[in-house]
Amino acid sequence: MSPKQQRGEVTADLLLDAALRVYAAEGEGGITVGAVTRASGVSLGSLYHHFGSVDGLVAALTHRWLSRLLGELAESLQGARTARTGIRALVRTYLAFIQEHRDAALLLHSSTADRHHMAQGKEIRDAQEARLSAFAQWIQPRVESGELAPLPLPLIESLALGPVVALARRWLSGIDDVDLDEAARILPDRIWRSLAP
Repeated sequence: MSPKQQRGEVTADLLLDAALRVYAAEGEGGITVGAVTRASGVSLGSLYHHFGSVDGLVAALTHRWLSRLLGELAESLQGARTARTGIRALVRTYLAFIQEHRDAALLLHSSTADRHHMAQGKEIRDAQEARLSAFAQWIQPRVESGELAPLPLPLIESLALGPVVALARRWLSGIDDVDLDEAARILPDRIWRSLAP
């Protein structure tokens, strides 16, 4: 990578990091060109050069953290010897991620991200295909061996992650009736019952 490319990457990272800080402090409406350039110390021209617009910046930020979440989920499955321990690892990794990266999790579970995913679902799925196919590659042999119920992959994904996403949204919304440690103990077995053969 040339020095110019390295500087460009550093500038893009500064903008992305600043956008997340602004989002955490001000919410969706707070992410403006002025707020992000002030928080990052990067020029207006650089923001437009790297991302085209504030929407492009938010989309890139969402992709960055979605990729990281999917990477951690895929990695959690690698050490699982059984389907049941894999489901447990998946749930616990997701819940740990939202606790550790609360600001990014707020963005990933926001109406902003939902609108973006609905509008560009295929493009997002194609961009994350390597991460998603790791999940499919982990699931398929377990379905074929009878360790998981013989359900279509999208249904298995929904049963495995749907309850976790719903719980994450509830916790992130500030409702204080959710104990994530308790959920990490209880939820994997409840999800497993829906996926067991």
